[in-house]
Amino acid sequence: MRTRRALMLAGAAVALSVALSGCSAINSILGSGSGDADRNEETGQVTESANIGVFALKVGDCKMASATGEIQDVDVVPCTESHDEEVYYEFKMEDGEFSEEAVDAASQECIGAGFTDFVGVAYDDSTLEVYPITPTKRTWDEMNDRVIQCVVSDPAGPVEVSLKGAAR
Repeated sequence: MRTRRALMLAGAAVALSVALSGCSAINSILGSGSGDADRNEETGQVTESANIGVFALKVGDCKMASATGEIQDVDVVPCTESHDEEVYYEFKMEDGEFSEEAVDAASQECIGAGFTDFVGVAYDDSTLEVYPITPTKRTWDEMNDRVIQCVVSDPAGPVEVSLKGAAR
């Protein structure tokens, strides 16, 4: 449903782009994943590992790395378990015609204030990596998908905590 594509951030390719957003109802219609994960009612955090539809992924979800190319589902885990990536920020693009250039330009927001607020240091001072999860032309046109989600990872490998406040 969504694809990963290279993105140049601060003059270097630091991430891949995977389009996703929306709601779990779309997953049911499209048959993607197994819906949503078990979540804590108060915090919304994943409480058990699960394979979920890509449109059920939420800010705060910790997940295993996704394959490149189109994806329909992701493996999420509690952030206290070993994981590769964490969704830390999302925002919605304005309506209009789909444009890869506009999506790529908007994706630069992933290394702005949202990153600094989450990690605790500016992207340029960080050792962490980022990639955006973005709409594709298909999800834009057929599902009114306008959400870009920002994903952070540690290039040193899996972690067993949230990267919130990591200050590195």
